[in-house]
Amino acid sequence: MTPGAADLPLTHAFLGELAAEFPRFRLVAKDGDAFSRVIDRLLRVITLGAQDRYLTEYFTVIGDTLYFPPGWARMSDVDRVILLRHERVHLRQRRRLGTVGMALVYLLPLLPVGLSLGRARLEWEAYAETLRATAELLGPAAARSPELRRRIISRFTGPDYAWMWPFPAMVGRWLDEVLSEVAPPRGGQE
Repeated sequence: MTPGAADLPLTHAFLGELAAEFPRFRLVAKDGDAFSRVIDRLLRVITLGAQDRYLTEYFTVIGDTLYFPPGWARMSDVDRVILLRHERVHLRQRRRLGTVGMALVYLLPLLPVGLSLGRARLEWEAYAETLRATAELLGPAAARSPELRRRIISRFTGPDYAWMWPFPAMVGRWLDEVLSEVAPPRGGQE
């Protein structure tokens, strides 16, 4: 059973904002979605099997649609809003770049696997929003969590996004830059 508006007030309010900004926005479960299964198979081939959680763990915006894995049903209200704020960045990028432009920037420059500056920059914009939302909704300590930091760095440097930016120190600097603005350390010191 999917929780209702009373159980997830922040999520339902944010989905209303998304619907106002993107009237064609929709949510589609990856379970049973043929398009998602095709992408999953392609990712497994491209990453030599290393990205094997596309259907079960990853949220994906394509066009005006957010494809979601089974875990969506178990997410807290706040975690859903943090995720939706990340995905709203991708919706805005697609609107700004156009569908073809977004696909080209996301999939090609420089390489589709191993070094993709276009994908890294698009994802960085969205992960910066993840950090902002986390700081606002869960507090600065949550945004500065070593686990969140590790997860973001591994997403950029590992198979999740086909090793799009294999420079962990650089991703760490990006994180520090955003965190200095959205979750400054207490007393001005780390």
